[in-house]
Amino acid sequence: MSDIASVVIVGGGLAGVSTAAALRSGGYVGELYLVDAGAFPYDRPPLSKDFLSGAKDLAQLALQPAEWYAEQDVRLLNRSTVTSVDADSVVLSDGTVLPADRIVLATGGRAALPPIPGADGPRVHVLRDVEDAERLKAALVPGARILVVGGGLIGAETAASALALGCEVVLAEPGTPLAASVGPEMAEWLHAMHPARGIDCLAARVLAFEDGPDGVRAKFEGAGEGQELREFDAVVVGVGLAPRTGLAEAAGLEVDGGVIVDAGQTTSNPAILAVGDSARRRIDGDLRPCAGHWEAAQDDGRRAAATILGKPLPAEGASWWWSDRHGVHVEAVGSMAAADTTVVRGAPGAAFAVFGLRDGRVVAAVAVDDSGAVRAARRMIDRGTEVDAAALADLATDLRRLLRR
Repeated sequence: MSDIASVVIVGGGLAGVSTAAALRSGGYVGELYLVDAGAFPYDRPPLSKDFLSGAKDLAQLALQPAEWYAEQDVRLLNRSTVTSVDADSVVLSDGTVLPADRIVLATGGRAALPPIPGADGPRVHVLRDVEDAERLKAALVPGARILVVGGGLIGAETAASALALGCEVVLAEPGTPLAASVGPEMAEWLHAMHPARGIDCLAARVLAFEDGPDGVRAKFEGAGEGQELREFDAVVVGVGLAPRTGLAEAAGLEVDGGVIVDAGQTTSNPAILAVGDSARRRIDGDLRPCAGHWEAAQDDGRRAAATILGKPLPAEGASWWWSDRHGVHVEAVGSMAAADTTVVRGAPGAAFAVFGLRDGRVVAAVAVDDSGAVRAARRMIDRGTEVDAAALADLATDLRRLLRR
């Protein structure tokens, strides 16, 4: 670490800020730059919920208080963009050159747009940054006819927010979203929350959008007779994320659906690291998908900092994510795809959880309004705890007791 006098982090999302924080807490005392295109680094998950609803403004989404950057001696270069990077410098759009012994790319991603004719129309929205959210918020007025395309996390959260704001919401999703993550039964239950609360769900694919004087017309395939062509005041497309890899590609780094990094977040150039939604890890020859979740971005930052500091990488636990919709809180840990048995604890209508087991050990869990069950499941997964399925399902069983087995 003694030869590293300057680190430049490109991108002020959670992964970038987490990298800066982990470097300082780990003892790094050199120059530390954080380049961010916005007014200040902010948290993105609340955009589809609290920000759209008006419960929070942008200032309340700040990842760190304004004074934190000065206190931690992090030089925040806000409203700045990067035009190029190489092994020892970062060039800003105003021509400024920042010398760097290590560069961390935290460039994130952009909202993916499917190849649907008319998807670039003025009434078609995506939701990735605060500018997207502000534009969409203006369209979510009481009585507005809103089409949400895609029933994953962003689509489901946005649909629920629009409904709560008094909009007439249609959700177009040809499959069962999140089935691979939470298992088919839980996925069906979560998706069924939408029609139960008044959202019109179409198991249909959108073929085209056409902008007109009174709205945007959507043409559907598989929507049923009389439903093939409908008009809306606005459309929200939430079908995933496209990693921002342009800087990495121009720098000659290995890119394949994301910037390829090793276990310590190092790219194909040892002076450049990548973290967050744009990074794709290769572990023991296995190329993993971009994680795309909040805690994963934090973990990437901690690993990158450890690599720069020459310290052991932090231990890795089971992956975890959460979502909020229609007033309920959903959390998931591990991979339901790895389970050969599921165990239900509780029942819908109250807090409940579904555990995924393989060979008698917990490998995954998803819970509704039961964070404690997910916390316990995570410890079970990380410890490889063998559990009794009947005891796991029994609400009278203290999950902490199972951890002591």
